[in-house]
Amino acid sequence: MDPESGFRVTSATSAPVQHLSAPIVFAPEGTTPLTACVVAVGNFDGVHVGHAAIAARLRAAAARLGVPGVVLTFDPHPASVLRPERAPTPLTTPRRRAELLLALGVDAVQVQPADAALLALEAEAFYGDVLRGRLRAQGIVEGADFRFGARRTGDVRLLETLCRRDGVELEVVPPVVVDGEPVSSSRLRALIAAGRVRDANTLTTAAYRLSGTVVTGARRGSGIGFPTANLAGITTLLPANGVYAARAHVAGEPFAAAVHVGPNVSFGESAISVEAHLVGFRGDLYGQSLDVDFLDRVRETRRFDTVDDLKAQLAIDVAAATGIVAEAAEPHRNA
Repeated sequence: MDPESGFRVTSATSAPVQHLSAPIVFAPEGTTPLTACVVAVGNFDGVHVGHAAIAARLRAAAARLGVPGVVLTFDPHPASVLRPERAPTPLTTPRRRAELLLALGVDAVQVQPADAALLALEAEAFYGDVLRGRLRAQGIVEGADFRFGARRTGDVRLLETLCRRDGVELEVVPPVVVDGEPVSSSRLRALIAAGRVRDANTLTTAAYRLSGTVVTGARRGSGIGFPTANLAGITTLLPANGVYAARAHVAGEPFAAAVHVGPNVSFGESAISVEAHLVGFRGDLYGQSLDVDFLDRVRETRRFDTVDDLKAQLAIDVAAATGIVAEAAEPHRNA
């Protein structure tokens, strides 16, 4: 049992595929070994409402066939192996992605290492060795733009042919359209990079999260009455520079937070940092992991001429962030 997430994390016990690394399996405690399933394959980065639609159809197909519904995803993103200079910065860690997908009701999430051996598999070999061989898929649920296999040569049309040959059910889920545009991880990434986390959260199943380890900073915040937790080791996309209203989680307890992303320009710094002031928190967080869910942008980063000016603005920021968090319901949407 994973103490942070409450689900079981194991290596796959189903049939191995020669030359491929074993996936890491996230599943509720007590899950039985996989003997057959309905599977959905994809990156599922950000776990947005389009992914939720696939998860809902996966659950329905699994119930109809009497087998578990399993998501097969990848780490790292295959593009980071094939085209590292063009690879997108991830929106979710594998653990967070699994947590969100399990919250949507799927039975298990397998995170397959995306290495050279996997990416060299031709489309029919991926279907035969992984989907049919290892996972024993009786049904497959995919989005209309699904591609698979080396050089992404496999598409839904090929998948239809292979499934028809083997008597495997195939369900193709159309994209979810919001405000006239399909929801996608790329769309989410653009919104978050622009600091539009409130807009991004309308497209996701949970608020956008950054996770990191609290490290010692310059301790300026404590000196002016606004102590901050400085986060290091963040591997996901940072929102645009600015101050944000957020919800931080400490040992399962939520705290309203005002979070600054960017350089401390008032002190002449250029390095980007992530500093969270947890409203009402008293204690020592150094060395601990901290999850911070971003709800809305309060203002842009700017320079203040005096410490008193900065303190006055921080008080305004904290009040604004506290109000935003108080009004925000815990976000979670099942399609």
